[in-house]
Amino acid sequence: AAKRALILVSKESHCLRDLLYLKEIGELQIEIPAVISNHENLRELVKSHGIKFEKIENKDEAKIAEVVAAEKIDFLVLARFMQIISPELCQKMSGKIINIHHSFLPGFKGAKPYHQAFERGVKVIGATAHFVTSELDEGPIIEQDVTSVSHATSPDELVAIGRDIERRVLSKAVKLFAEDRIF
Repeated sequence: AAKRALILVSKESHCLRDLLYLKEIGELQIEIPAVISNHENLRELVKSHGIKFEKIENKDEAKIAEVVAAEKIDFLVLARFMQIISPELCQKMSGKIINIHHSFLPGFKGAKPYHQAFERGVKVIGATAHFVTSELDEGPIIEQDVTSVSHATSPDELVAIGRDIERRVLSKAVKLFAEDRIF
């Protein structure tokens, strides 16, 4: 049977859209019974795919746990969910929470990492999908990818390239997990 994923998302839609698209065309063998967000802006997108949408307050992990139980969820996908998951939830769903982030996180903490990267003249940008542990962004890596850029690549172009890599890397990680191909 297909694994059941609960997708958590904030405002950015690129990762969510890619997962919905790949599921729709049959490339991603998962069920998505619900999407949870701490913002309203993606409600219509989610509902247009016939999927339940739940809006939560930022730290409402009780609601997340409730949906996990009610929908018999196998794993969580943080598709640009900009909230920190508590150590309790990390432990409860150990090895079952997949996150995506731009792989220069260690070098560029805080707001506007792509602008920071531009200022520093970065030549390679990338993204990393990893399992979430209570150590922030330290969990086992599932998938990574990078793209070369140059000094001529503007901050806005870096953001667009970054979105594209994030989306691809997260979808690949979810596919590997769904097919039990992670060791």
